[in-house]
Amino acid sequence: MARCFFVADLHGHTDRYRKLFMRILEDRPDAVFLGGDLLPHGIAFAPHGPDDDDFVADILVSGFLRIREQLGDGAPKVFLILGNDDGRSPEAKIIDAAAQGAWQYIHNRKVNFGEYTIYGYNYVPPTPFMIKDWERYDVSRYVDPGCIPPTEGRRSFPVDPHEIEYATIAKDLQALTDDDDITRAVCLFHSPPYKTNLDRVALDGKMIDHVPLDVHIGSIAMERFIKSRQPYLTLHGHAHESAHLTGSWQDKIGRTLCFSAAHHGPELALIRFDLENPETAVRELL
Repeated sequence: MARCFFVADLHGHTDRYRKLFMRILEDRPDAVFLGGDLLPHGIAFAPHGPDDDDFVADILVSGFLRIREQLGDGAPKVFLILGNDDGRSPEAKIIDAAAQGAWQYIHNRKVNFGEYTIYGYNYVPPTPFMIKDWERYDVSRYVDPGCIPPTEGRRSFPVDPHEIEYATIAKDLQALTDDDDITRAVCLFHSPPYKTNLDRVALDGKMIDHVPLDVHIGSIAMERFIKSRQPYLTLHGHAHESAHLTGSWQDKIGRTLCFSAAHHGPELALIRFDLENPETAVRELL
């Protein structure tokens, strides 16, 4: 048995982190998956002076290191990615904290967890928002009406212009998994797959220049990847209101179960699952 917690889109709300830390100490899961959009809005572009609160150090790092200190060998493995709202400038602190043992930062990496392989990936398709650190073209250089292409907007970290112009989520997923057998893989992706229960947003009836907006904001590349490669389990966030609109926080693509921990309310949405029997997963609002 491998008892797991999955959360995403906490957006720096300290009350949600307190609930998460308390539940980890009470239930002692074997693994915790953090699916991106973990930091306060705008932290990537905020000034960091001596009087500024350092959320990564004061809340995230100290919280998970305290858990390791209290639980010792019983502390869970923690797998973490960032999301499009987190920006890239805090990534250095996230990597430093991984070296301290707070977690494993797995963006664009694969790591082993028992008989399973965990893959992580931060990027989402283009959004209407200005921060572009963790946005990529999806399967081509097409951008949905109302969205800003990766070549525009703002970045908190310098990136090769060629990468910005030509990189796609589809190419990244192929490079990340290569020819691996991923039938026992868990994919921790911030973006949900396209046109599922997990990527629905409230854009019904809205138009730009007489063009209706797509109510699904997920990644076509991820949907195709899951359909063709059939990983064991995929974990997602990003579309906060999707579970409310579709009535479900999970979906299935072929044999692959897909969960979303994104939530549109003030509560912490905690998904608890047994990695050996994910069909019995439950979602709690705390």
